[in-house]
Amino acid sequence: MAKGRKNGLYRGISDELSALMRTGWADTERRDLKPTEQAPYAARRRAALSARFPGERLVVPSGGLKIRANDTHYPYRPYTGYVHLTGDQARDGALVLEPLPGGGHDAHCYQLPRDGRDSDEFWTGYTAELWMGRRRTLAESELVLGVECRDIRAIAEDLAESTGTPTRVIRGVDPALEAVLATDAERDDEFEEAVSGLRLIKDEWETAELRRAVDATVRGFTDVVRELSQAVATSERWIEGTFFRRARVEGNTVGYGSICAAGEHATVMHWQDNDGPVRPGELLLLDAGVETRTLYTADVTRTLPISGTFTSLQREIYDAVYEAQEAGMAAVKPGAHYRDFHEAAQRSMAARLVEWGFLEGPADRVYELGLQRRFTMAGTGHMLGLDVHDCATARNEEYVDGVLEAGMCLTVEPGLYFQPDDLTVPEEWRGIGVRIEDDVLVTADGNENLSGALPRSADEVEAWMREFAG
Repeated sequence: MAKGRKNGLYRGISDELSALMRTGWADTERRDLKPTEQAPYAARRRAALSARFPGERLVVPSGGLKIRANDTHYPYRPYTGYVHLTGDQARDGALVLEPLPGGGHDAHCYQLPRDGRDSDEFWTGYTAELWMGRRRTLAESELVLGVECRDIRAIAEDLAESTGTPTRVIRGVDPALEAVLATDAERDDEFEEAVSGLRLIKDEWETAELRRAVDATVRGFTDVVRELSQAVATSERWIEGTFFRRARVEGNTVGYGSICAAGEHATVMHWQDNDGPVRPGELLLLDAGVETRTLYTADVTRTLPISGTFTSLQREIYDAVYEAQEAGMAAVKPGAHYRDFHEAAQRSMAARLVEWGFLEGPADRVYELGLQRRFTMAGTGHMLGLDVHDCATARNEEYVDGVLEAGMCLTVEPGLYFQPDDLTVPEEWRGIGVRIEDDVLVTADGNENLSGALPRSADEVEAWMREFAG
């Protein structure tokens, strides 16, 4: 029986209550389930991973609940690699690829089965089914995922049966599972690189999910513009809540903490307190993305004049960032080096900073020394997919030092940030931050801006705000 709550109101469970709770339940087994659309794609991903590690057992945990405070938990999100390889989002599970004598692997998805009605476990404790909601049975999961499913409580015994098999595991996801496996840290790191790198090129199903995420995000940005007057009357929190509503209605949630940065908060790269005032005459930097129910996320940024019209200085800075983004996006194409779009955007902004007199030229010198980074802060983009910063642990040679290929999806997001206390720029420039970010798919003959339905140029932004904000 589950451990009792320290300050719970009930002292225990009577035999009569226990007997009552174990009887009178309908058979709810679902036998008509079909494989998800993702199932055949997940099978291909597992096959690709299998080919990378012949003769080795591969273990990819899903992870478990994380405590937020006392007996409450953070919203659960499974390990990204597990989702990519299974299409599953269940907690406390693991994918095991067991090597076959003739080559290849046999896949098993270990899961926490439904709580049986023959004990008190199904209704006692905060992770029991009557508290958390119905789980799939193992048979149901097999139908949905298209892979054999086993009871996670037997995984240690199952893995111990072939102790001589070389094994790799994704570390840092399920410490209890790691503890029963004898693996090498360096080899496990190589395995994690491979699992992360497997997501660099999106298949057609993933691309469709990214489109869905971006389209919902565009609608979320329009919601914010419509309700901007409410934000002026309250705070950045209204903007955060407005976008979050769209994310929950059309998807799973937001793909990351929304950045709703008005005024000088726009100069803080990852501002997420979202508790400041929204004042006409200043700029609003909104960086947000909807995460689909299959956990693919968009990542889009627009910088908006809260009054609906840019001042001349705001427009000058905005146009400089827009030009840099145009230069960066033009460099996104198959065969180009990943760093090319970053370099193109950064060189564009370096030239502007020299032109404005904030850095001593020539612009090539500024870029080579990285001096523009005082005002541009971050890199110009990153891979996008199941994670907002997708493929983060992939091999450098495949990612940042690699070459772009059709099917890759990345952000192009240059920005200029003039800090409120920066005495190297005129006072009227201080506290202004501008970023423009779009989600770009590499195609066979160039690229496609997935978020292109959202206005980008200063004139387009102003017209958009006139239409929806009034």
